[in-house]
Amino acid sequence: MGGRKKRGFAASAGLLLAALLTGCAGSANADSAALQASGSTTVAPVASDAAEALKSRGLKITVATQGGSAGGISQLGSKQIQVALSSKPLSDEDRKAYPNSDFVPTQIGADAVGIIITKEVADGGVKNLTKEQVKGLFEGKITNWSQVGGPDLQVFVYDKEPGRGTREVLDKFVYGKEKPPVPPQSDNYAVVGGNLETRNKLKSTKGSIAPLSTGFIEGHDDLVAVSLEGVAPTLENVASSKYPMTRPLFVITDGQPQGAVKEYIDYLLSPEGQKLLPVHGYLTRQQMGL
Repeated sequence: MGGRKKRGFAASAGLLLAALLTGCAGSANADSAALQASGSTTVAPVASDAAEALKSRGLKITVATQGGSAGGISQLGSKQIQVALSSKPLSDEDRKAYPNSDFVPTQIGADAVGIIITKEVADGGVKNLTKEQVKGLFEGKITNWSQVGGPDLQVFVYDKEPGRGTREVLDKFVYGKEKPPVPPQSDNYAVVGGNLETRNKLKSTKGSIAPLSTGFIEGHDDLVAVSLEGVAPTLENVASSKYPMTRPLFVITDGQPQGAVKEYIDYLLSPEGQKLLPVHGYLTRQQMGL
């Protein structure tokens, strides 16, 4: 039994590596019998857990995070994968870009995007940020934490790259329907990709700040999600959408899901599949009143 498990794990790892190396989850070099899912680094942990659980049913599912939410939607629209993972709702622009695709989103749960700072900054007095303060920080106009009641420490901003669901949620909170300005030209500003990269950068840089799924800082006491406009990202505030950076989590298909794709999505929506969301700090459909 132990040998079979090791061989199964190695096979799955090989499939995932193939998907990542080729730059898309639907490469011809990957197992053609495998269902391909790719996109959001926020949705990916739940998608991967579900894929692992469905191995016993004979389903082969590879999960990658090529290009975040926008990358997943692009790959789906280009017929490279069967399931896009997205932490942002589909936009009119997404649909117009792929007129030959019939995108069907299915919400599997919800998440909170936090404005994450280091514990040193939080302990120095930064517990809450207003919308204007967040705007000033990410536009490079606030350069020292003492300007918002914190310690005398330079601010270092790690921003999400365009197309990431996390960045879209931040833009909506700060700018509403207005177009965000171009990024500041500063040595204290850098663009990062996925959630793990973002967390690692935060942990290794004094005075840093970044938008990041709050689920990714659970168990990391050196990082803190501040309140926004006086509202903390608690379970209750996210479930009620009182917290301003609450977002839905989706799996998206081209047309109504069928066959193995339907079995995969049905599992994600099932009571067993929904139990995977709280494991990663996310809310279930039931918690969101769906």
